[in-house]
Amino acid sequence: MARFEPAALPELLPVFYRRLFPHGPYGRWLSYGGVVKNYFQLREFSFTLRDDVYLRFQSFGSPQELERELQKINPYKIDIGAVYSHRPNQHNTVHLGAFQPQEKELVFDIDMTDYDDVRTCCSSADICSKCWTLMTIAVRVIDRALVEDLGVRHRLWVYSGRRGVHCWVCDDAVRKWSPALRAAAVEYLSLVKGGADTVKKVNLSHPVHPFIRRSVGVVEKYFEEYALLGQDILGSPEKWDKVLALIPEDILPARSCGVEGGRG
Repeated sequence: MARFEPAALPELLPVFYRRLFPHGPYGRWLSYGGVVKNYFQLREFSFTLRDDVYLRFQSFGSPQELERELQKINPYKIDIGAVYSHRPNQHNTVHLGAFQPQEKELVFDIDMTDYDDVRTCCSSADICSKCWTLMTIAVRVIDRALVEDLGVRHRLWVYSGRRGVHCWVCDDAVRKWSPALRAAAVEYLSLVKGGADTVKKVNLSHPVHPFIRRSVGVVEKYFEEYALLGQDILGSPEKWDKVLALIPEDILPARSCGVEGGRG
């Protein structure tokens, strides 16, 4: 397969938007059946064009109008924004403060670069086939929690186009969630905390939260093949030390003695 060259995009994008882009499903999804009048017209789109030209507050009267615009300008990137109180392309004609977002899908962005602590095959933007097992695990953990714990029904999982996956939660009630509810859902699903300089990014309390316990049940199915064999996380003394750094301090001495004895 020929290597992708960004310089070829001006030639490839017109073909993509004319022959390959799923205009019909895309429009039907963002119209949500047309139950709410003018719903599609109130949606903001933003486009990134060649040379990083950025266009905000774009809106369209119908999916067909959006299709014509995409085939005309051939954007390098499309961002789907919120549904507003007024048409976004007329926001400058609305009284100050009246133009407000009304609803938006809840979106989770899972990026491979966030998993460098648990993959030895690659790092940063590099990706191989082994890495994608992590995405599979993440999708299964989050999807289970969304459905069983939060009562979500409508999820759209898509490849992000680079090195990860996105989950769009599309339930009518969820689209209307306040910022506080959205933050609470993200906090519920957050376990790893801390920056690049933080060694131990997961701290568990007792009793272990049911979400964590059920998530471990998902991970266990992949752990031996992925972590022990595929990533060989115990394959050298340096890797042992990295694993030991993650073990709770109250049991660390006993674990350390066992490993040290094994080295001899």
